[in-house]
Amino acid sequence: MHSSKNQDDPEDGYFGASVAATYDDPGSSAFAPEEVEATVDLLAGLAADGPALEFGIGTGRIALPLARRGVPVHGIDLSRAMVDQLRAKPGGEAIGVTIGDFATARAAGDGEHAPGGFTVAYLVYNTIMNLTTQAEQVACFRNAADHLAPGGTFVIEVAVPDLRLLPPGQNAVPFRITPTRWAFDHYDVATQAMSSNYVEVVEGRGSYRSIPFRYVWPAELDLMAQLAGLRLRDRWEGWDRAPFTSESGRHVSVWEKAAQGG
Repeated sequence: MHSSKNQDDPEDGYFGASVAATYDDPGSSAFAPEEVEATVDLLAGLAADGPALEFGIGTGRIALPLARRGVPVHGIDLSRAMVDQLRAKPGGEAIGVTIGDFATARAAGDGEHAPGGFTVAYLVYNTIMNLTTQAEQVACFRNAADHLAPGGTFVIEVAVPDLRLLPPGQNAVPFRITPTRWAFDHYDVATQAMSSNYVEVVEGRGSYRSIPFRYVWPAELDLMAQLAGLRLRDRWEGWDRAPFTSESGRHVSVWEKAAQGG
């Protein structure tokens, strides 16, 4: 959800209009119907009869089909350009969105759609890594906990850091190479800072875009959850609930807020 700042409104961060316009990629596995359906199945089950809160709602890849299941959905997102894409889709106008940093912003709703009233909060597709400091990631967990009702759950889908691809002395891993497009991840293992970098040549002219992230380990996320008063309930390799193992490239983790009196 990020792009070159000199092409877009700076307030949208890296997810400006040029990225928002092409963000939905039918060729991406994240947009495959079976992936979306499995994601929505799990989240709808966790929401039960209550509302859901999406951190980084973006263009509504998950929020819209979840709302069609009858789950009330509210979102928080920094990028107005991404939310504009959501609004342009059928049902998008009916979803409430608060513009702000999901690490700290409070949902601008009332009743069950206000902080303390959500039965599930979720953050998918590696978006926790868009928070580029540990302090911001810790704040995100606290913000999620503040929004959840007692017994509510916080769900994160994120990649496991793939540092085993780095031989000694190497700090970059390519993940796309074509005659006109090159992309690679750059890692700083001392700080857990990383970036995804894209080079593209169109009609003989090159462009470069770099997106900063902070990778985070499952055990580190569990400690962040503990600091926020949440406990790990489940961890799977994906939305289909396959077991998480030492070979898993990602995880879907569910932390639970203690029920009142629990």
